[in-house]
Amino acid sequence: MPRNEPTQVTDGWDEGRSLKRRKAVRYGVPVAVAGVAAATIGLVPAFAGSPDLPKISAQDLIAKVAKSDVQQLSGTVRVSTDLGLPSLPGAGGAAGGFGGGQAGAGGKGGDGASAAPQNKLMELASGAHTLRVAADGPEKQRVSIIDKAAEYSLVHNGNEVWAYDSGSNTAMHSTAPEDGRHGKQHRAPEGLPKGLPKGLKGATPQDLAKQALEAAGDTTSVTVDGTATVAGRDAYQLLIKPKQAASTVGSIRVAVDAANGVPLKFTLTPKSGGAAAIDVGYTNVDFAKPAASTFSFTPPKGAKVVDGDKEAAKDRREHGKNLPSHQDAKDFKKNKGGLKVIGKGWTSIATIKGAGAGLPSGKEQGAGGDAAKFLDSIGEKVHGSFGSGRVFSTRLVNALVTDHGTVYVGAVDKQALIDAADAAK
Repeated sequence: MPRNEPTQVTDGWDEGRSLKRRKAVRYGVPVAVAGVAAATIGLVPAFAGSPDLPKISAQDLIAKVAKSDVQQLSGTVRVSTDLGLPSLPGAGGAAGGFGGGQAGAGGKGGDGASAAPQNKLMELASGAHTLRVAADGPEKQRVSIIDKAAEYSLVHNGNEVWAYDSGSNTAMHSTAPEDGRHGKQHRAPEGLPKGLPKGLKGATPQDLAKQALEAAGDTTSVTVDGTATVAGRDAYQLLIKPKQAASTVGSIRVAVDAANGVPLKFTLTPKSGGAAAIDVGYTNVDFAKPAASTFSFTPPKGAKVVDGDKEAAKDRREHGKNLPSHQDAKDFKKNKGGLKVIGKGWTSIATIKGAGAGLPSGKEQGAGGDAAKFLDSIGEKVHGSFGSGRVFSTRLVNALVTDHGTVYVGAVDKQALIDAADAAK
């Protein structure tokens, strides 16, 4: 496929075929999950053409986004994340996520581990992915993560939730809890749109744009920077830039549908330049009501079906003694779990007070010394009036861990972290 040629997507979800033909997913030619390097192969052109649209102020465009109340859509979303995270020894690559029957969080793989939503949706944090999304109000949503040889689907239809991993041919069925705020409506599970424009919890342009605009204040410059055509739709380009020099964010560009105010593309570029750190955009979108069959799901023949409600109850029984008490939860909420935020705007820094035991110093023998050598390979040793510690850097977020165990983390440069630690000593 040419470097910047859009993927052609067929209509419909057609469960029977697509879930059986693992090596030729019917939705089109997907992007392989190949880790951070995938960001360099190029995406669909960010903006094609410059339509002639009426002039609009940034304030009015932001208001247009806020008032947008689109409840129905279907389309294809490309997600590319290139944060420059280091490869950890022994960590499995993104390619192993589909169908490997991987263990879930905590290292224990239950019967439905390969189909558990929390396991699959974490894969969106790195590499390049293709998603198919659809929504019809608060009770019907669907998202499929498409891989070369498999796909993962999460379907919410009324009180039913299905998660299916074609790689392991495992389906998990759960009951959606009722949403007390809306009568007998049922809440969408984690990872599914709860009604647009909220989006796929960080995986659609709507949700990312909403978070960026909510954070905008007097530390932010927001302007309208021309027009564009995205996924065949005329759009305005909203340009968001931090005014604070210590921020690692260079700019955020949001393409806003000129007709209905829905964000169609979100691109965050680090101040250091290079490829976008986060690039999420529709390559195909339709705001018509999706067919009812889009939200229907029947496990394919031979699939292993897991009762998600029983699995959840089992986890509660087995791990209930380790869960925090009601008082623990109240204390945690009151104290924000020991988390404190200093600064404001784009240079806000989250801090967690250490208990005196920091990272390995390198003086230890054996495993401790090996750990220190590894930390030295990915972290930079720094000093200040606070003492010493290591800075761990990505293209966007940096963290300082002092030798006393206190953590400072934010989308700020190294010096801002050191200054914060010096000020708090």
